[in-house]
Amino acid sequence: MKKLFSILSVSLFFIACQKESNDNTDNGNQPLAEQNMVNVSYGTDAAQKMDVYLPAGRTTTTTKAIVMIHGGGWIEGDKADMNQFIPVIKQQMPEYAVFNINYRLAALPSTNPFPAQENDVKAAVNFISSKAGEYKFNGEKTVILGASAGGHLALLQAYKSQSPKMKAVVSLFGPTDMTALYNGYASNSLNQFGLQLLLGGTPATNAASYNASSPVNFVTAQSPPTLLLHGSADPIVPIAQSTALKTKLETAGVSVKMVTYPNAGHGDWNNATFADAYAQIVSFMAANNK
Repeated sequence: MKKLFSILSVSLFFIACQKESNDNTDNGNQPLAEQNMVNVSYGTDAAQKMDVYLPAGRTTTTTKAIVMIHGGGWIEGDKADMNQFIPVIKQQMPEYAVFNINYRLAALPSTNPFPAQENDVKAAVNFISSKAGEYKFNGEKTVILGASAGGHLALLQAYKSQSPKMKAVVSLFGPTDMTALYNGYASNSLNQFGLQLLLGGTPATNAASYNASSPVNFVTAQSPPTLLLHGSADPIVPIAQSTALKTKLETAGVSVKMVTYPNAGHGDWNNATFADAYAQIVSFMAANNK
């Protein structure tokens, strides 16, 4: 029996080593090459597409994933707006597979109102998770990042959906409290009207929609580590949006870092500001997605 057990142990060890060896190689036993795929469908709608960037030598153990979401006020924008991040990730975070997603844009008042955008992000993340084995990355080491409306969607995904759970989330000047955002637009009736169309009314007439679309309402002690990047002079999404979320996260005991850029507006940042933002993101990911 001892001899049989020893033989089984050796056999299992050999099989495990062989599996690990094959995990990051192609059929010719060469390390997997870098692979880029454009407009991969994650749903049936023409807008439900993503660009996929898979690093060379990837494995289901060591390779991590980052999901990126563009902004545009939920009504415009494209994944191409996030292309500036791709070279930074490839150079400074070469262990990451990158998923740059599009989602259905709202053509108000009746086409794709919220939560179509939130639902698309959820569908995209689920699709990405299902591809971990095929694409060769570690599905348990996924982070999500978004800018403006994309930051809002990233925060919703990170805080509201626990499956798959995000290891960390980054918001660049994203809205966090839709009621406060609406009320802050008191002197801008056009912005208020846009939110009314997007969310099906005002905070007074459709409080449920505003509450359900506000990331700040879904913070718990289990929320993932959060990085907030915001310009102090942002005229579109006031910095108070990030400050309020930071306070809520701290109260819940969640790891949070907020970086404020003095006199910076809504993403119209200079090169030095963007360079610091990239450095902050790289450092944050290294610390929170191990």
